[in-house]
Order: sequence, then C-alpha cells, then structure tokens
Amino acid sequence: MTQVKAYAAPSEGAPLVATMVDRREVGSDDVQFDVLFCGICHSDIHTVRGEWGKKSYPLAPGHELAGKVTAVGSNVTKFKVGDHVGVGCLVNSCRECEPCLTGHEQFCLNGAIFTYGSTDRDGTMTQGGYTQSAVVNHNFVVHIPTNLPLDAAAPLLCAGSTLWAPLKRWNAGPGKKIAIIGFGGLGHVGLKLAKALGAEVTVLSHSDKKKEDALKMGAVAFHKMDAAAFASLAESFDLILNTVSATVDFPAYYNLLKFDGAYVVIGADPSPSVSVSTSMGISKQRVFTMSLISGIQETQDMLIFCGEHNVLPEIEVIPASYINEAFDRVVASDVRYRFVIDNSTM
Repeated sequence: MTQVKAYAAPSEGAPLVATMVDRREVGSDDVQFDVLFCGICHSDIHTVRGEWGKKSYPLAPGHELAGKVTAVGSNVTKFKVGDHVGVGCLVNSCRECEPCLTGHEQFCLNGAIFTYGSTDRDGTMTQGGYTQSAVVNHNFVVHIPTNLPLDAAAPLLCAGSTLWAPLKRWNAGPGKKIAIIGFGGLGHVGLKLAKALGAEVTVLSHSDKKKEDALKMGAVAFHKMDAAAFASLAESFDLILNTVSATVDFPAYYNLLKFDGAYVVIGADPSPSVSVSTSMGISKQRVFTMSLISGIQETQDMLIFCGEHNVLPEIEVIPASYINEAFDRVVASDVRYRFVIDNSTM
C-alpha cells in the first residue's frame, strides 16, 4: 500500500480534514493516475453525514475523478502514461453476470463496487476522489476527450452519467418534449445534454431565481411551479426527469406527462416517500421509474458526445480547504452549478 494526500471524514457527520489514505500498488490490470480535479456531488454529503447508512471511517468521498495517467499495469492496452482519464461512480464489479456483460455494471448481480465507501473484492474499503492519486482497474477507467478541460469535465463522471442514462433510455432527441424538475448540479447538465441531443427542454422549479440562466443554456421555457403552472402544463411532456434531492408533489408532476410518457426519478431524496396508484398511470399508459447511473461504456459514449458537442457543466473551482464550506453551500443550493476541487491544493 501507498499513502496519498486526501481530505476525508474521520467519523460520521464530522467535517472533512486533511489526512492520508491508502492506495494499492499498481497491479497488472490497473491504471494509476493523478487526480487533478474532483467534483462535489450531493451524494458525497449524504454519505459522509450518515444519511445513506453506516460506513467505515476515515472516508474520502468523491466519484467525479479527472486526471492524467502516471502508470499502467502489464495487461493494460487502452491507456498510456499522460492520457486524460476519468473515473465515475464505479470501480469494480463481477464482470460475469448478465448486467455486467450487457454494459450495465451499475446493476451487477454480485454487487457493484462503488468508488468510495464500498468493500472491494480484496476486502479493502474504497476511497474516492478527494485524494491526489488513485489506482483503478482499467475496465472502470474512461478516456476524457482532450478538448474538454479536466476541471469542467469532472462533474460529467457522475452528473453527466446520471442524466445520460435516462435520456438515452427514453430516446431523447428531436421531436421530444422534456421537463426537468430542479435546476442545480444535475438539472443544468440534463438541460445541456438534452438540448444537444435535439430535444425541447422546459425547466420546472420551486422558484424563478435561475430562470435567466436556464434560458441562456437553452431551455425553451422556465416555470415557477404553482397551481396555475400545473394546470397550464397538463399532459405536455414526453419525459420528466426529477433531479431534486427533496420530496416533490409527485401526483401533480405526473399529470404533466403525455400519453405513453415517462417520469424518471434521479435526484436522491434521503427519506423518499412516493405513493403511486394504478389509476395514475393506467388511463394514459404513463410510466413511473427510477434511474441510477450509466454503465462504463455508456459513460464513455457520453464523454465522446460531450467532446463533440462542447457540453460542459458550469463550475466553481475551489481549494481543498474550502470543502466543508462547499458542502454547506450545496445543501443550501448556493452553487452555480457544480463545485470542483483543485486537488493540487491538498
């Protein structure tokens, strides 16, 4: 094992502190890379604050890793020293079950290994991207196109992956009308991806504070949701993506779907409570579903697409010493639109 600089939570709910964490030596199937930037995801906050179950500590979160390769194992042919690479939410799976063999490693029947807070196949606990270096099996590393700046590309590894999966699954493109609930770190990436795919995108929000930004980024409309807005938008959308980390009035939003439309839950509410009755969907053949993240090849496809269409998140780059303040600002929705840590400051 090698120790590398990191910012980690020493215990559940504790502020993150500068420390050291272990990284394994480079194996024959591994890629080692300097983590130059790492995005902050709301999932990081839920996890270290114990809102998603007990974890082992110290724990360095972060699953939006972007950097440059420094070493590769003897069996690795897809990557070389100096390549721009990324790692998202996954670092291992069985690679033998049906989901894994069909490019859906996130649903591994034998247990997907997530980038931090998971017990890996060798019994060690995974540590995330709030670190200066990482060693990951090459099957879970992706190329970042060289025309994408690494700092802005970092959030694509989770936020982009998370939105790409339902957009592709539900055939977002020309002629499709899509609504995005919430306009934060996930929502603004969803808008940019859906627009680049050719869809018509409307943003639905609890306030109009971000209306100007949404319209500048390509939304055809922005609605502060109240009774009048719900009434006027009834049966308007082919696809609704709920990106907020809070409980919403699900029946009211569900009624905004067209015939054969789909409502997809993406935002992770720590205490979700959604009541779905048969009558809500059967009369219009509407779908209620949930989505996780993309598989590895899907994530690579998303990055290639973003490189070709210049799709990049809006970011605020911060030093590592600002992480705890950034966490509080994320919870308060006080970021436009994604924090990215400059890992050289650790």
